[in-house]
Amino acid sequence: MGEPVYSNTIAGWREWVSLPGAGVPWIKAKLDTGARTSSLHAFDLEELRRDDVPSVRFGVHPWQNSDEDAVVVECPVHDRRSVRSSSGHTEERIVVLMHVVLLDRTMTAEVTLTNRDEMGFRMLIGREALRQGFIVDSARSFVGGRAPRGIRRRNRGRAVPPPVE
Repeated sequence: MGEPVYSNTIAGWREWVSLPGAGVPWIKAKLDTGARTSSLHAFDLEELRRDDVPSVRFGVHPWQNSDEDAVVVECPVHDRRSVRSSSGHTEERIVVLMHVVLLDRTMTAEVTLTNRDEMGFRMLIGREALRQGFIVDSARSFVGGRAPRGIRRRNRGRAVPPPVE
């Protein structure tokens, strides 16, 4: 039958997205057409079985340079893949399916779990997810708008000032 037809939405090379099934309302992501699969910063991966289904429990730090607001997520394991990084290093990663909201549109993405502490973005959205109706304009950023100021400050590792009374 062929691939489904989507109307295209223009997105910037970096956007604020949410992961509703993971309880992450804001995470800054790089949209990368050079990467096949999406990737998420995950730590403390623990493989387990739920009702005889292979699953994984892991933590997510949504903010750069901070471990505040960490969430614990549990998902069925969708696949395992060898992934080659941009530096040429190959790593076997667990793949899970996640709902990702980008520009008010929800898509399902195959997401590999890895340590992205040293990377500029806690999440990378690859071309398999983007082909669900997104065109990336490399000259633009945050087409969908910016996260609220307090969220942006947290993402930069700065304290949010208390409200003025």
